[in-house]
Parts: sequence; structure tokens; C-alpha cells
Amino acid sequence: MGMQVNTNLAANNAYRNLNNTQNALSKSMEKLSSGLRINRAADDAAGLAISEGLKSQVNGYTVAARNAQDGISVVQTAEGALTEVNSILQRLRDLAVQAGNDSNNTDSRDAIKKEATQLSSELTRISQTTNFNGTKLLDGSANLNFQVGADGNAASTIKVDLTKANVGGIASALTVGGASTGTTFNIAAFNAATGDPTGLNAGTYTFKSVKGGVTTTVAVTTASNATTADDFAAQLNKDAGFSAGYTATVVKNANGTGSAITISANDGGAVDTVDPSGSGVFNAGTAAAPGAGLDFSSNAGAQSAINQIDTQIKAVSAARADIGAVQNRMESAINSLNVGKENLTAASSRITDVDMASEMVSFTRSNILSQAGTAMLAQANQSNQGVLKLLG
Repeated sequence: MGMQVNTNLAANNAYRNLNNTQNALSKSMEKLSSGLRINRAADDAAGLAISEGLKSQVNGYTVAARNAQDGISVVQTAEGALTEVNSILQRLRDLAVQAGNDSNNTDSRDAIKKEATQLSSELTRISQTTNFNGTKLLDGSANLNFQVGADGNAASTIKVDLTKANVGGIASALTVGGASTGTTFNIAAFNAATGDPTGLNAGTYTFKSVKGGVTTTVAVTTASNATTADDFAAQLNKDAGFSAGYTATVVKNANGTGSAITISANDGGAVDTVDPSGSGVFNAGTAAAPGAGLDFSSNAGAQSAINQIDTQIKAVSAARADIGAVQNRMESAINSLNVGKENLTAASSRITDVDMASEMVSFTRSNILSQAGTAMLAQANQSNQGVLKLLG
């Protein structure tokens, strides 16, 4: 082979090998420092695609387990309130048994009735105030879905039907003394002062409940016009004076819009209302018939009350059993999610995580080759120095 100085093949070869070694050394350092075998798609395109899918599943399982735990909190909140409902019903039953004894005089039975009335009112309060994050649980409307899976299908959802836990309905069924269920007024009746049948006008409305010759009166001032019957009822119920003695509920049409408003007096009396102009008592109200309720005035009424209360105790017990079953299902779902998360994390780790021992072997090899390549490149650069001797 001749001696050339223009092209040093040995140096080019040494440089190429050194460059490859440096690339390998750089990748090993990146993997060792990050702990990942796949730091970019170029490291393993197929492995990256698989690992990202597994990551989505793992993250989904984590959130789903948290959702399921929230579901447990919801049903525990409902079940805790139903525990007290059961206690109230048991006390009502005791009172009914006590009232069935004819050793009670009128005053004794009135005392029993007063306690039973307060207990029934507490059932109503529980139905209205038991909520989780603003969602009422015991008013008969709660039918909830909980996402306890990582996928967008029906198998990832658990439905919790709390409509059977309708404490408000129980309170209505156990109204003491056959109280009236309220008086219903057409929306137009509230607007007679202005002749506007479509809106609910701001103004002062006076409600009267007459029972046993006693009149209970309250005046409510609405600060602004209400656009719907729901808005108007909400304004009434927000008034402390009104809510202390009355309750406003909306009567819905088939299309869901409010067609009338029912005003119920807590004392069970029939309700009248006066329009804001003071022109007189409305005649548009339709008084509901007294409810069957609970009667503690006689042995026969008390026995009927016992049977009615027993029916509600069975209903509450059945609702609590359903809630307990759902809670057990939620706990099983959490256990399943945690096991799945663990296994999927292990699978993802096998794809993306670097084997530190194996990679350290490669790093050491590349490091030694880098030092040797650098030395050989220096030797190759000196190999053509002999030409200088020929040039004298």
C-alpha cells in the first residue's frame, strides 16, 4: 500500500467507529439517568405505542378507584341518614302502640300526637337536607351513575338507584292527624293585580292558614319578577317567615314546565293568599283533601297507624339492604381495580423501564471503546508522519 497524506483511511475508519461508540455511550447515559428504556419513539416505536395504551389504563384505573370510593361515601351518607329514619319510625311505632291503650285520656293522646308530629316533620327535614356535594339523596329523585372502570362502556358504570329511599314520601304517608296536603293555585292567580297570566310578579303576598279557628298569617315580599314557577317557589321558600310555617312546591305539566304552585301549611290548615294589590283573597286555590296520615285518637286509629308504620319500616329496611349491597359491590370494584392497576403497571414497566445492570454493562463497554477509539484516532493521525522523512 502506498503512502498518502491527502486521504487518511485509517483515521477516517477510527473516527467512524469512535462516532458510533459515542452515540451508543450517549444513549446508555440517557437510559441510566432516566431509568427508561424508551425515551423517544425511535428507541422502540411498537413498545412506545403499547406502553402509552397501558399508561392510559393505569391512569384510568386510578381515577376509577377514586370514583368508586366517592360512590361509597355517597351511599354511606344516605345509609347513615336512613339509620336515623329507622330510629324515628321505631319511635313512631312505640307511640302508636302507646296510643292504642284506652287508658289514655284526650290530653295524653294530644301529647303523643305532638311528639309524632315533630318526628314526622323531622323526616321531611332529613329528606330535604341529606345531600352529597349538593345532590339530594333521600327525596326520591337520586338515580346516580358511578364511573368505576377505565373504559367508555356500560360495564365501566355502576348504577345506584336511591329512588326507593324516598324519605319525603314516607313523611307524607305518615302525616299526623290527617293534615291537608296543601292548596294549589294556578300561576295566573298570583298575577291578578296586573292582569299578566304569563309571569310571576314581584310584590308582597300574604298567606293565611286557618285551622281549628286559629289563623296563621305570613307576608312574603319577592324582590324581583320570577321567570318560572320554580323561580317563584324558590323565592317563597327562601323567606324565613314563610318557610317556618309553609312550603311551596311546583306542579309540573307533562312537558316539565310549572303550571301551578301548591302552598302547604305545616299545621295542616287550608291556605288562602292575597294578591300584591290587596284586592282580596284569591278564589283560584284548590284545597287538597286531608291525607290519611296517622290517627292517634282511638284504639282503631292507633292500630291502623301501627300497620302503616310497619310498612314504611320494611321499605326503609329494604332500601338500606340495597345500599349495603351496593357498598359491598363498590368495595369489590376497588379491589379489582387495584389488582388490575398493579398488573398493568408491571406490564408497562417491563416494556419501558431499563434493566440497570444490563445497561451498565453496555455503558462500561461503550466507555472503554470510546477511550480506545480516541487513542487509535490519535495513532492514525500520526501514521503519515513518516512522509516528512522522505521530503528531507
